[in-house]
Amino acid sequence: MAPAVSEPSLRDPAWTRRVFWTLAGAALLAPMLWATEFRPWILFEPASLRASLGFVAGFLPPHAEPGFLKMVAYEAWRTVAIATCGMVLALLLAIPLTLASTAVLSVSALPGRMHTLPFIARQAIRWLLILLRSVPELVWALVFVRVVGLGPTAGVLAIALTYSGMLGKVYAEILESGETHATTTLLRNGSGRLNAFLYGLLPTNGAELTSYTVYRWECAIRSSAVLGFVGAGGLGQQLITSLKMFNAAEVSTILLVFIALVWMADWASGQLRRVLG
Repeated sequence: MAPAVSEPSLRDPAWTRRVFWTLAGAALLAPMLWATEFRPWILFEPASLRASLGFVAGFLPPHAEPGFLKMVAYEAWRTVAIATCGMVLALLLAIPLTLASTAVLSVSALPGRMHTLPFIARQAIRWLLILLRSVPELVWALVFVRVVGLGPTAGVLAIALTYSGMLGKVYAEILESGETHATTTLLRNGSGRLNAFLYGLLPTNGAELTSYTVYRWECAIRSSAVLGFVGAGGLGQQLITSLKMFNAAEVSTILLVFIALVWMADWASGQLRRVLG
């Protein structure tokens, strides 16, 4: 007769650690909620509900006057144009900054330790990327509205600066975290940095770079609408105008168009990933 097999314990051996980190997370989150005055129950108070329902009721029916729809369609197209032009300029800035800041492409680092001057130069470029992405595009837009005036030019420049910092930082991380053996071999055998990038790093990291670029283009479309709040053109500028006039029907139409715009951007980026992947 076979010996009886003892039934394994159902107790989680790591439960004390899980409970500890859960309580620690709650202890850290509590003062943050207090600092932000987070009181969601206010939304369900009678006065808040009356105000919310009254505002939402004005959304129906959406404003569908032909002249207004034509204007909204043009502003939607301009929103996409702002995002796309801003991304192109961001790429023109980000690509050379990425190549200059990527340690894998440094010839002086081949012996094992990068020389002092190249190291300082790369750190300076990385700090420049930090500066570019640390300033929100909304702040850049406010600056450029003062410089170049109201309109989409300010939005294009704002997206270009902020997104060049984001792209440069993530591009460098992708290139340095991928397979670098082919690149190092090319550099050791006398290849230039550009050829080492084109034939070593790019083939192994191209799909990830493309995916992140397309994702950032989607984000740029959303950002370009928000930039209109400070006069940088696009749907956002018309949206803030309608809000100031308390025209909820126009706001409803603009929001529906913006939702459709984001959906189309998501669909287009998905198709592009499928083609390039």
